[in-house]
Amino acid sequence: MKMKMPYVKLCIIVSLLFAVETQVSMAKVTCNALELSACASAITSSTPPTSLCCSKLKQQRPCLCHYLKDPNLQKLVNSPNARKVANACGSPFPSC
Repeated sequence: MKMKMPYVKLCIIVSLLFAVETQVSMAKVTCNALELSACASAITSSTPPTSLCCSKLKQQRPCLCHYLKDPNLQKLVNSPNARKVANACGSPFPSC
């Protein structure tokens, strides 16, 4: 059964909101998964990432390994589309 796109986006946003509770400061970067909501449409569809998405992704790059350990974010952050978006933004995933 295919999920409707608005439902998928809602699930992503809800997951990101739960992750806000797990904010962590890492060297001058405040890890806040909600910052990645600018990338939600690029991750859930085949649309290219916006410049805002790329900017936020690059800003949050030091936090990606932390997000991969979070059960609420793991599937989203580790998805093939998320990696495609990161590569399109010139900010490939770090080795965790």
